[in-house]
Amino acid sequence: MGAENDLTVRDRLQGLLDRDDSHLWLFGIGTVVLALLPLALNTFWTRIALGVLLWVGLAQSWNMIGGYAGYLDFGHGAYFGVGAFVTGIAMAELELPFIAGLVIAGAFCAVLAYAVGVPTLRLSGAYFAIATWAFAEAMKELALIVEITGGTYGMTIPTGADSSGIPFVGWPDEMFFYYLMMALTLGTIVLAYWLFEHSEFGFRVKAIRDHEDAAQSLGINATKIKRRVYVLSCVIAALFGGANAYYITFIHPNDVLAPIITDQMIIMALLGGLGTIGGPIIGGVLIFLLNRMSSLFLGSTTLYLPLIGLLIMVIVLFAPSGVVGILRGEVGREDVKRNLRELGEKFNIL
Repeated sequence: MGAENDLTVRDRLQGLLDRDDSHLWLFGIGTVVLALLPLALNTFWTRIALGVLLWVGLAQSWNMIGGYAGYLDFGHGAYFGVGAFVTGIAMAELELPFIAGLVIAGAFCAVLAYAVGVPTLRLSGAYFAIATWAFAEAMKELALIVEITGGTYGMTIPTGADSSGIPFVGWPDEMFFYYLMMALTLGTIVLAYWLFEHSEFGFRVKAIRDHEDAAQSLGINATKIKRRVYVLSCVIAALFGGANAYYITFIHPNDVLAPIITDQMIIMALLGGLGTIGGPIIGGVLIFLLNRMSSLFLGSTTLYLPLIGLLIMVIVLFAPSGVVGILRGEVGREDVKRNLRELGEKFNIL
C-alpha cells in the first residue's frame, strides 16, 4: 500500500501508457469527452474547442510528412488554402453542396500534391523546405490575381439551409461544425495511428526517415512511399481547409494562404513531439489555447508569439523529443542539469 502511494503522477501515467490496450482506452475516453463537451459549453467555448480540433488535425497532417517521413514541409498550409478555395468555388460557382465540394477539394489537392511532390521530393533538407515554401507563396499570389477566387476581394461561401448536402441537417450551426471538425480530427488521428504505428507502410516510412540509403538497399521504394505520404498529408490539410471555409463563410488569400498557418502546424508538432501520435495533439491544444487565452485575458493577439518562441527554445534545449518525451520519462532532472551546465560553460555564464 505504501509503495503504491509513493508512485508519482508520471509513474502512474507511464503505467497506463505501457498497457497494450492503453491507446484504445485513451481514444475511447477522449471520444466520449469530445462528444459530450459542447453540451456543457456555451457558444464561445464551443468555438474555442472547435478551433482546438481544427489545429490538432492540421498539426497531425503535417506530422505525417514532417515527423514520420522527416521532410520539413514549409508549404503545407498552401493545401489548407487551396482546399478552402476549391470547396468555395464548387459551392458558390457550381452551386454544389458542401460535401460534394469537399470531395472535389480533396481530389483536386491529391492531384496537385502529386504533381508538386514528383520534383520536390527529389530534394531534401533545406532545399525541400525552400521549394515547398516557394510553392505556397506562388499559390497565395495566384489566388490574389485570378478572378475565380475573388482576388483581393475574397470569396463568400453560401450557407443556406440545404447547403451541407448531408441528410437531416438543416441550417448549419455551431454544433454541426463542431461535430464535423471532431469527425475529421478523430479520423485523422485514427488513420495516422494505424498507418504509421501499426502497419508495414509506417515502418517503411520511418526507415526512410532514419536512413534513406539503407532503406533503399533493403528494397524499399523510397520515392513512391514519400510521394504517398506527401499526397495523404496534403489531402487531409485540404479537407480541413474546406471545412473551415464552410464554417467561417468568408475566405481571403491573405488569411487561408498565410505562411503563419504552416508555421503553427510545425510549432505544434515540434512542441508536442515529432513523429508521435500524441505530439500534435498536445502541441495543438497548448498552442491554440495559449493564443486564445492571451488574447482573452491579456488583451493582446501577438503576445503569444514570444511566449511560443520561449516554449520552443526550452523544448529544443532540454527536451528535443517534445512534451511526449517528457511524459515518457526520456528527460529527467539530471538531463536538465547537464544541459544547463553545458550551456553555462559554452557561454561563460558559470
